[in-house]
Amino acid sequence: MSAEGAEPGPGSRPGPGPEPGPLCPEHGQALSWFCRSERRPVCAACAGLGGRCRGHRIRRAEERAEELRNKIVDQCERLQLQSAAITKYVADVLPGKNQRAVSMASAARELVIQRLSLVRSLCESEEQRLLEQVHGEEERAHQSILTQRVHWAEALQKLETIRTSLVGMLTHLDDLQLIQKEQEIFERTEEAEGILDPQESEMLNFNEKCTRSPLLTQLWATAVLGSLSGTEDIRIDERTVSPFLQLSDDRKTLTFRTKKSKACADGPERFDHWPNALAATSFQNGLHAWMVNVQNSCAYKVGVASGHLPRKGSGSDCRLGHNAFSWVFSRYDQEFRFSHNGQHEPLGLLWGPAQLGVLLDLQAQELLFYEPASGTVLYTHHGSFPGPVFPVFAVADQTISIVR
Repeated sequence: MSAEGAEPGPGSRPGPGPEPGPLCPEHGQALSWFCRSERRPVCAACAGLGGRCRGHRIRRAEERAEELRNKIVDQCERLQLQSAAITKYVADVLPGKNQRAVSMASAARELVIQRLSLVRSLCESEEQRLLEQVHGEEERAHQSILTQRVHWAEALQKLETIRTSLVGMLTHLDDLQLIQKEQEIFERTEEAEGILDPQESEMLNFNEKCTRSPLLTQLWATAVLGSLSGTEDIRIDERTVSPFLQLSDDRKTLTFRTKKSKACADGPERFDHWPNALAATSFQNGLHAWMVNVQNSCAYKVGVASGHLPRKGSGSDCRLGHNAFSWVFSRYDQEFRFSHNGQHEPLGLLWGPAQLGVLLDLQAQELLFYEPASGTVLYTHHGSFPGPVFPVFAVADQTISIVR
């Protein structure tokens, strides 16, 4: 017999313990031992040398009961922690999700109304359609949050029911009754483990993409660039101009030169290798637009850059579109692309625009490149623009000029 506790002897007598329980039907003795091989209580005779459990793994019944008690205590602690986590999620996270969905829906609604107000006579039906989509998305997010509330309320109720049941077993059952309930304990524990913890889900977030419309974007760009009040008086900051560029007296035209100028005084703001230049004006919020004449150049970059863009050296950290600090539309011969952080997206244009319009909407976190002559939106980028950003320019062939 393999005994994990003390082996019962022929003259063993039970010591003081709980009230007498069921007796062994074969020997009429108290079921004071537990056979792990057969997973049932047995008496000392069954566990002895001539008993049916000879050679089995045997331990005292009270030790097995104590093991089950510890297991229940551990499980109850885990259930309590899980319940606390779910309660915190329901109390702290879901209200924030709901508020954020409402807030983002409100911002999206204002964005749609603001843009459509410029071209209301042309797109009343588009306004209605988009507002319905915003409302539908808000309702969807709200319904998802309500569904989550119901789901986690049910989960909390189920966990509490399981915990109450386990605590009841722990406090009201004697050793043998507890052992006989082992399967039920296992099932309860397994049922609790089947309740997963809350996970982040996009279904709980408002999807701001519902406000995106090619028609709205094109009409909005036309209206903004067609209005003098919608464009900025952009001028180049001469302190930033590369020695490979020449700046006009009005600080609006950049001309590429093949040889590095020795007349430029070096300073911390100046680009010393790449033919770049920043505007003197920076933006932190609001809507901004400017136009650049690019018809004379077959190699240029136009866009925006963070003030943190490095200026010194020939590395990619100073090269426009090759780092996280710059977002540019570029042309090299007949190749057009949008570049940011080393990611280059070919645009597949069949012609080179004579003028390039740039719209920066920091409220919507949107950068748009536009050709005024054809009314074509060339590219739209949605993303975060941290800190103040500056209009940025680079030219490696002929000249480019800020129109207004």
